[in-house]
Amino acid sequence: MTKPAATTRQGGTNPAGATRNGGTVPDLPGHRDVIPGAGPAPRPGERATLRLRDAGDDEPARYAPEWLQLREPADAAARSYDLLDPLRIRLANPPRRADGVVVHDIGCGTGSMGRWLAPRLDGAQHWVLHDRDPYLLHFAAVASPRSAADGSHVTAETRRGDVARLTPDALSGASLVTASALLDVLTREEVGALAAACTGAGCPALLTLSVAGRVELTEPHPLDREIAEAFNAHQRRGGLLGPDAVTVAAEVFAEHGATVRIAPSPWRLGPGQAALTEQWLRGWVGAAVEERPELASRADGYLTERLKACAAGELRVVVHHSDLLALCRPVDGAA
Repeated sequence: MTKPAATTRQGGTNPAGATRNGGTVPDLPGHRDVIPGAGPAPRPGERATLRLRDAGDDEPARYAPEWLQLREPADAAARSYDLLDPLRIRLANPPRRADGVVVHDIGCGTGSMGRWLAPRLDGAQHWVLHDRDPYLLHFAAVASPRSAADGSHVTAETRRGDVARLTPDALSGASLVTASALLDVLTREEVGALAAACTGAGCPALLTLSVAGRVELTEPHPLDREIAEAFNAHQRRGGLLGPDAVTVAAEVFAEHGATVRIAPSPWRLGPGQAALTEQWLRGWVGAAVEERPELASRADGYLTERLKACAAGELRVVVHHSDLLALCRPVDGAA
């Protein structure tokens, strides 16, 4: 997923040109208009809505709710339905909590995963919403779903926390772990910690919308490939997995004895998603230029051309993502 420029919780941004490494991004067209969360990340090793490593509590949040709201319909349309049946089968089998399914949503943001998944699962559910940002946790709690697919009650609680500290004990009693757009901003070690926590707790993990490193734009442009390669390199900064995340996660979960399934979950953006496409384009090109400043002069004209086609309803984009379901072996007392 595209990472954010430095922001405040109210959605303000630093002046155009601020980067996560203290350098500058060339002033591309519309750069100042990027919604916080749609541009390059402020520093290596940091997920905007869930701090991966120790940082001061006065650090500002870096995903604007506006960006998460803008992308939520595309996320919902993209997530794979093919992984739901094996997940439902697993959740229906014992051992099962008498009071229903307990779902831990890691890096929940404004809670879009729960709004998508809870109404697609039967039975009572309790969602534990984890995030670093209390502002986004408030949104997630207020807008959490109330009913399951069969009308059973759904409840939620929030926990402010750090995915790097996730342990089997933290997941005690969990039936399922979920996350959206998280794997690609983790290192291999952090994915290993996540897999160890899930397998130690004996609960499956549904991890959706990890970038796959492939983008298709209509009509093709000679610069598409260079922008995509630079963006992918940007995603891998600081040892982050970026487009390698799903492959690595599959290997790591398998090493822990889990059965892993992967399914495509592409964004398909057309005239009906013009606002999202516009923001994604600016963030995609901006990250590429941050990675390779020598692209700036050509990227300026490229972005102008693409934005014009988007405004005219002529641009269609497929941004490839992957969903992963890891069916970890149950342990005594696991849900």
